[in-house]
Amino acid sequence: MHAPPCPSRWPLACPSPLLPRTPGLQIIPAENLVAAYQRNSGATLLAAAPDCAASRVMLEALEAGTDGVLLRTDSPAEVRALARYLQERRQQGAQRLRYEAATVTAVRPVGMGDRACVDLCCLLQPGEGMLVGSFARAMFLVHSECAESKYIASRPFRVNAGPVHSYLQLPGGRTGYLSELSSGAEVLVADAHGRTRTALVGRVKIEQRPLVLVEAELADGDRCSVLLQNAETVRLREPSWRAVSVSELAAGEQLLVLRQAGARHTGVAIEESITER
Repeated sequence: MHAPPCPSRWPLACPSPLLPRTPGLQIIPAENLVAAYQRNSGATLLAAAPDCAASRVMLEALEAGTDGVLLRTDSPAEVRALARYLQERRQQGAQRLRYEAATVTAVRPVGMGDRACVDLCCLLQPGEGMLVGSFARAMFLVHSECAESKYIASRPFRVNAGPVHSYLQLPGGRTGYLSELSSGAEVLVADAHGRTRTALVGRVKIEQRPLVLVEAELADGDRCSVLLQNAETVRLREPSWRAVSVSELAAGEQLLVLRQAGARHTGVAIEESITER
């Protein structure tokens, strides 16, 4: 398919230009065209791509991306993958998470365990973190290490997320285990307002560290918990939006918790009776 004829000698006047299909993925030319067409709000910049991965590169070029893609494939799986990606992009920021307040009932050291530090390929802002929990039905907002500390330099790309058994929230309403994360995976980043975005994992560090068990109770009496490294730099978010260290956390304090369906099959919510404790 070719671009429609251009009514002007200047390419910026083309109503619907289409990037030509090339044997290899050409990222820099795509970025150059995105940069050029950002000055022309009347133009629609499209890109031809052979699969979902190449489509994502075009749609994310220079952050703004092309206006759309022409997916040239005979694979239904590639079509579904691109549709899923576009749906997740539309959902980002469009719908906020609704937290509930859970009252801390106990905080106690429980010994050593393999905990996972998740280092992301982006900087997290104050208030942002990852949703983690021992149960899929109740996720705690674990703050990033962006806060200044007298013990160690801030690492705003890192979330000390807890031991490897823990659930974490993924894009598209799915959950996963911390043990499954590796470089190149995508996770959901959330803030205290309930706003979310997708972040790319750069590295996961699993090391033996002392753990602390935080138990809490929701307004309807449902009990939930999260295990975290027992360290001053590990913080949870309160309804007041304060990030409180697990080393200072005490019974009676309140924390932000995301409630959702507890039964899961490969990370997807299903209707099933289940007991977690």
